[in-house]
Amino acid sequence: MTVYDVIDAKKRGARLSGEQIRFFVRAVADGSASDAQIAAFCMAVLLKGMTDAECFVLTDAMAASGERCARPRAGGVYADKHSTGGVSDSTTLILVPVLACLGVKCAKYSGRGLGHTGGTLDKLESFPGLRVDLTPEQFEKQVERVGAAIAGQTQNTVPADKRMYAVRDVTATVDSVPLIASSVMSKKLASFADIILLDVKYGDGAFMQTPEEAVRLAKLMVSIGNAAGRKTLAAVTCMDQPLGDNIGCNAEVREAVEVLKGKKNDLAALSLYHCRKILAAARGMAEDEAAALAEKAISSGAALEKLAEIVYAQGGDARAIHDFSLLPLAPHVHTVRAAGSGYVDVSALALGKACCALGGGRTKENGDVDHTVAILLKKRAGERAEKGEPLAEIYYQKQDRDAFALAEGAFSLQENYRARPLVYAFIGEE
Repeated sequence: MTVYDVIDAKKRGARLSGEQIRFFVRAVADGSASDAQIAAFCMAVLLKGMTDAECFVLTDAMAASGERCARPRAGGVYADKHSTGGVSDSTTLILVPVLACLGVKCAKYSGRGLGHTGGTLDKLESFPGLRVDLTPEQFEKQVERVGAAIAGQTQNTVPADKRMYAVRDVTATVDSVPLIASSVMSKKLASFADIILLDVKYGDGAFMQTPEEAVRLAKLMVSIGNAAGRKTLAAVTCMDQPLGDNIGCNAEVREAVEVLKGKKNDLAALSLYHCRKILAAARGMAEDEAAALAEKAISSGAALEKLAEIVYAQGGDARAIHDFSLLPLAPHVHTVRAAGSGYVDVSALALGKACCALGGGRTKENGDVDHTVAILLKKRAGERAEKGEPLAEIYYQKQDRDAFALAEGAFSLQENYRARPLVYAFIGEE
């Protein structure tokens, strides 16, 4: 068998055997498959597709291509949540402390932001001094002691996926559903979570534009997770407008803290939705009981204390939770005002791109992020605005008229507005 044989078979629409797929993934990981061959394979998959069984083998092989994360010795149930990316989505910073203070351990490996989507690791680093480069030993000990840790994966985790993704990014094969599913789930299977909840976004600010596309991807990832023996659930959620009211690292951390202090908005609603789904699965309880526990964790202050404990354990200055001067916003402010009157519509994608252009996101891997750049919404989609009313405030270091124009163009005023539901579908056991 050769790499050429595997590519040729998939090009002709053949169903690949487990042996063929594992052979190809080993060749990717050890370097014997060239970038050109990886590109050809990815294009063949994009055009010819894969069965669920092929996708599972591909995912499992990629997970096995590097080091698997050892399960901490501490007992209990471990949960993980993964979002396919969006704007102002800081649910992890809310969900992890809520679950951890209720006895569901969260040993979570997260990523950094790229383009208009924010990254959990970047947001966590808003806390002065916080480290996300934990060794496996540090990670395990923190989970045992605190009940939660959030860190970046090591270079030796899922190397086949890292190489394949780099090729997909420059060969127009990122939008292959089998390759998206295997990329996401290989990282989950390389870890040890008992329960995996996937937040699959659709809409203006998401990779999947329609709910039908998102459902297809969600069902495939749930199938892969369940085949691997993990309890896997998925919520298909709307990303037409930013999930929260704040965009930008420091600003989003501020808002996550506000939610843990009782603020109510879409960010809070979705975070608590995910919490109750995971709690119900982890503890075998009814969802209304799980929802009441999650609400109490917030109202009692226990979840906020747990966030402070996590931040402190990772070397961060937990005083920032109570002192927002330690989470500063950029000094200059540009206000976006309504050009007329009507019901507001907001583009999550445009606002995410505007924040990125001002330095609040990165345009290339390993680029710098200005944590102080922020866009604060003063009107959300569906609310009425009168001419001249503020729609958003942009906090910036260096003026960028193109970025301002992007942000201003993100808002439109309608005679009527119909919002799509925050949660379109849930896939998994009810």
